[in-house]
Amino acid sequence: MPDPMSPPSDYPAVVDATIPPLGRFLAEGSALVTWPFTARTARRIAAARRGDGRAVMVIPGFLAGDPMTSRLRRMLRIAGYAPHGWGLGMNRGVTPDLLDRLAARLEAIAQAEGTPVSLVGWSLGGLYARELAKRRPDLVDRVITLGSPFSGDPRANRAWKLYERINGHLVDRPPIDVDLPAKPPMRTIALWSAEDGIVAPACARGLPHEADSAVRVACRHMDFVTAPAALAAILDALEA
Repeated sequence: MPDPMSPPSDYPAVVDATIPPLGRFLAEGSALVTWPFTARTARRIAAARRGDGRAVMVIPGFLAGDPMTSRLRRMLRIAGYAPHGWGLGMNRGVTPDLLDRLAARLEAIAQAEGTPVSLVGWSLGGLYARELAKRRPDLVDRVITLGSPFSGDPRANRAWKLYERINGHLVDRPPIDVDLPAKPPMRTIALWSAEDGIVAPACARGLPHEADSAVRVACRHMDFVTAPAALAAILDALEA
């Protein structure tokens, strides 16, 4: 097990991987105001799609749970997919048994639906999705990350201090072995936003070898699971 108190390691340089400015961070609050007014547009976007019935597992971000991704999952169902939450309560951070629990959930979904599962991970949840896909590639169709900082400096965001305070380990020394920049062995699509006020956009976009494609989305970090533009991008990624 990695030593949670060992010094931070070196990370590959990513252009402009700086903490989002305060003004952009404060603007994230607008997502809480605008999301109720975009439901009709999101439903219209979803209804126009013809999904193939594939299972989709949606993994929430830090300090979020399945209720925060419920609208996205409803829209995925309307679009013709079989969405599932992660079923593990609030995402408080990495624990030694995290990937084992996620793998068990993934196996249950794949068995119930009879299809490989597409993983959609929001923020920290996208890091889980990438690592889970490396562990169980036989069960994963593709990986789609939503504003997830898998590349570059793990402190180029506005959540790392709170994460370390809650979890008791350094953000780059989790209690499991990971290789975040390494691309999973299946189609991997990174959705990122230049307006992200929590994660440095470059860290969510990554380098060319870290994902098969990187798609810019016009939304904020907190909008990735509610904004119509993000929904359209997720559906495009599921169809790619």
